[in-house]
Amino acid sequence: MTVSSIDNQLGLGLLRQPRSVFFGPGQRRQIPFIVEPLGTSVLICTDERMATTAEFREVVQSLESRALTVHVFSSVEPDLPRSNVLDLQEQFASAGIEVIVGLGGGSCLDMAKVAGLLLSRGGDVRDYYGENLVEGPGLPVVTVPTTGGTGAEVSCIAVVFDADKGMKIGVASAYLEPVAAVVDPELTLSCPPGLTAATGADALSHLIETFTDRSKNPSAEELAAHLYVGKNVLTDIYCRHGLALLATSLERIVADPSDLQARSDTMLAAFCGGMALNTAGTAGIHAIQSPIGNLTHTPHGFGVGALLPYLMRYNLPVRQAEFAEIGRILGVATDSQTELEQAQAAIVRVEQILAALGVPLNLRELGLKPEDFEFVADQALLASRLTANNPRPLTKEDIVAILERGYADDRSWWRI
Repeated sequence: MTVSSIDNQLGLGLLRQPRSVFFGPGQRRQIPFIVEPLGTSVLICTDERMATTAEFREVVQSLESRALTVHVFSSVEPDLPRSNVLDLQEQFASAGIEVIVGLGGGSCLDMAKVAGLLLSRGGDVRDYYGENLVEGPGLPVVTVPTTGGTGAEVSCIAVVFDADKGMKIGVASAYLEPVAAVVDPELTLSCPPGLTAATGADALSHLIETFTDRSKNPSAEELAAHLYVGKNVLTDIYCRHGLALLATSLERIVADPSDLQARSDTMLAAFCGGMALNTAGTAGIHAIQSPIGNLTHTPHGFGVGALLPYLMRYNLPVRQAEFAEIGRILGVATDSQTELEQAQAAIVRVEQILAALGVPLNLRELGLKPEDFEFVADQALLASRLTANNPRPLTKEDIVAILERGYADDRSWWRI
């Protein structure tokens, strides 16, 4: 039976993950050895920038050296529009693809997941919008992230922007889980500063949201039916480690973009965030960012970063202990302080990290307008799989109040 509490009364732990994960500088050299047993005809999904790099050519040549046939779709667009997915389907539906490699940022990895699904099982990506609507496995997918942020290399969801519907929609199924992930921090060294900042803020938001999520205490039937079952003891392990890494790594990258150890720490933290959100799920921040991003055309990472100060404050009254622990992990809180003081110190420290990255800390800088607040709130509430994870319930009035504070740069402390 389900226990009604935002805390983990069941002591539940649950992870979903690839069969193999290779982490560390230079591990991209494992790609041909991973791919070869999976098939001889390979499709690489990447974007225009990555396709011009020496690292990309190295990967292609390594695959061809194993007598594999390599096809390339190098037109993946940011925020993965459905039209982009249709283009790939039309180009490769009859190409006899046997294995997919996603090489790039989150959109490239999400494209690889939906390509593996659609080139195997057919249909329109719209047929699979939602949770657990995929009836069986697609083509095997190997993910190779080139940014330190999204965690998409280990998640079993792909997010698509459907222009006709005017919103991002997830295809969520355990069948989308990659068979292998290759996480090579050297691939992030060429990442532009703005993208580094946006993806770093995204990683930070994943770890904070999943660590402060609602624990859903699901029944056996609910565990079988749903992917996102809330904060649990195993996701907490990844959150703690990821937050400890980001306590210094993001600011070290700002100081020296060539710092490979800082890049490695950030990429490992992003991986931890992906491992956590894969069963805990993100929450209110991501629900609210999506319509803001659609309206303002601002990077996802900047949107979630700008919302963090206000959603953290909103959730603080019901997640004080978790925020206090974050304060201790980030090194800004001690047991000599009250729990509330520790929690507030954590939130201030997160804002300092975001500011160092150059992330806007209010919604006005994103270009959001007050006349759009109610529309954003209505759209956010449609993302019920996300709002259901928020530890403090969200109504339309609550979301509008959050947006008003975010627009006014009002970082006073909420009271219930």
